[in-house]
Amino acid sequence: MPLLRDVRHDLGSSYLLDHVDNPVLWHTWSQDTLDEASSSDRPIFLSVGYAACHWCHVMAHESFEDGEIARLLNEYFIPVKVDREERPDVDALYMAATQLVSGHGGWPMSVFLLPDGKPFMAGTYYPPTDRGGQVGFGRLLHALHEAWVNQRELVERQAGELANALSREVHFVDHLAPFEETFDLTEIRQHLRDELLTQVDADGGFGGAPKFPRPSFVEALLEFDDPEARDAVTRTLDAMSRRGLYDHFGGGFARYSVDAEWHVPHFEKMLSDQALLARCYLRASLVLGRPEWREVALDTLEFVTRDLRRDDGYASSLDADANGVEGSHVTWTPDEVTAALAEHGQGALLHDALVRWRIDTPGAFEGRSIPRLRDDESFATPSALALAHLALAQQRGLRVQPSRDEKVILEWNAMIATAFLRSGVRDVEMLGLDLLRSLATTHFSNNTWWRTERRQAHATASDVAWLVDAMIDAYELTGDDEWLDAANVGAHYLVDHYWDGPVPTSTSPHVGTGVFSQSDLVNDLATRPKEIFDGATPSAHAVATRALARTALCGGDKDLLVVAQRLVELAASLLVSHPSAAPDLVAAAGYALEGVEVVIPGVAGDWAHHVRSLAMPRAVLITGSGTSPLLNGRERGLAYVCRGGVCALPVSNVDALDAQLREVGH
Repeated sequence: MPLLRDVRHDLGSSYLLDHVDNPVLWHTWSQDTLDEASSSDRPIFLSVGYAACHWCHVMAHESFEDGEIARLLNEYFIPVKVDREERPDVDALYMAATQLVSGHGGWPMSVFLLPDGKPFMAGTYYPPTDRGGQVGFGRLLHALHEAWVNQRELVERQAGELANALSREVHFVDHLAPFEETFDLTEIRQHLRDELLTQVDADGGFGGAPKFPRPSFVEALLEFDDPEARDAVTRTLDAMSRRGLYDHFGGGFARYSVDAEWHVPHFEKMLSDQALLARCYLRASLVLGRPEWREVALDTLEFVTRDLRRDDGYASSLDADANGVEGSHVTWTPDEVTAALAEHGQGALLHDALVRWRIDTPGAFEGRSIPRLRDDESFATPSALALAHLALAQQRGLRVQPSRDEKVILEWNAMIATAFLRSGVRDVEMLGLDLLRSLATTHFSNNTWWRTERRQAHATASDVAWLVDAMIDAYELTGDDEWLDAANVGAHYLVDHYWDGPVPTSTSPHVGTGVFSQSDLVNDLATRPKEIFDGATPSAHAVATRALARTALCGGDKDLLVVAQRLVELAASLLVSHPSAAPDLVAAAGYALEGVEVVIPGVAGDWAHHVRSLAMPRAVLITGSGTSPLLNGRERGLAYVCRGGVCALPVSNVDALDAQLREVGH
């Protein structure tokens, strides 16, 4: 039964390392721990969080470093600490339970389990003593211990009822009614547009505070050329990049905004957010012809390469706090700006600097100001203020910086690789190719993909699917068989280890019930969840659909395409009734059901570059001189547009190619 403190040298999680010396005797999540809980007849207290989580730090200091609370946890429970980024499957399962019990979720997540892993009580942050209408953590521990000793039958009955509800929740896709009618993706995309536009507010974004970036919502609206959709996209992308959500002196996006105006961020920065938002801004720049949004994306990628880069990939996050104070590395006072500019000989720029970055007295965040731009200011710093920006950035670099979570997460690194590969900048594209080659070494061993470089947690379906998708991006960029071959191997690994039931084929297309989030090699969860709803990142169901469909289209693999189509079929009733719950699956379905192959034989050149510049949402590019069946018998100097096994006449110039692409809806 390993304790965290006994395996500290094997831990790759900054979050877990922060807790090894707590007086709480934290255990790892494992079958051995479950067995110990059973043999000692003690319930489990499961605490789940992540390194960049502000309230996780608060609860740690208030409760997990408190001697009396630690005594209660150690004596009455088996305390278990899990990093949600390392074990998203554990997090997803018990977050569903937390939402069922308390009506909301969040981190830190605090769940009480029977020794067999069934939850019977769940919540998020608890103060150490009764406060603000919340029960104190110490009092809760006493009450649950008393219930365990004196009302065991009631506790176990509650756990059983919750387990039944939880099973339905984490296997939601299995309970969707079959959809027997005609499936029209055009209508679904229109329905999605209409749903999203009802959620857009005057400050951009979707919904009130706290306000999260939803890049998949923005990309869904990019499908439409009407004024309402374009206005929603423009308002949202401009607001997110100009206001406080964006770090104007450090680069990159904060996790979310605590207010509805994108003014005050929750200052943590996640690699996944940088990847998805960079991809979104790059595509929007192409679709709407806004070069400034490309600058946002490239500036974001520069932040990633500067502040998150490791020798073996990219670290997962930067903390919200620095020196124990939330956002202290980001905020300013006018006096600090005055001193910094004077020290660098730029005092004459003081007024303009204060105006551009809206540094006021008193500032809106605990008396300090969060740099942000007026809506009519350009994102790029004007040349007249370039030296002021440099001076302030250098001065900020001298402050105590937030801690960095060093985990190299396969899913998030594959995401950032796709952003690199879509950047249109040769040196940045090379970073993407180098990263994919590195991941194949650091995260793969013994014929197994791992979630992190420590190779302790098995890769999730999202890890593998994002990796496969990134390999297809690499194939589209280079035309090299290296990447199509790797994508094919990864796609079959995904089907072999994550598919539920018989695998569909061309002759038997309607079998199997989708992808589990976790591999069949994992045996320490009572049930294997499935993930159908999109959240901060796309669901495993959506990413698997996209990755399998794109791989199938590039390689002419009809059976693999059928697997992707089966994933769409399983979720059809959800897509028809409530597409905004799964916008990434709506997009992925386009590849599975309407996918277009653009075939340009020969070395990837000007034609291929032109096709990549069109930001086509349902097409793959097949170029080079490799072994894809779609290149067989095709003449160099011509381009071929194909869909559903039927190809248009080959064309010999870009105008004719564009005309054919318009005919197929691109």
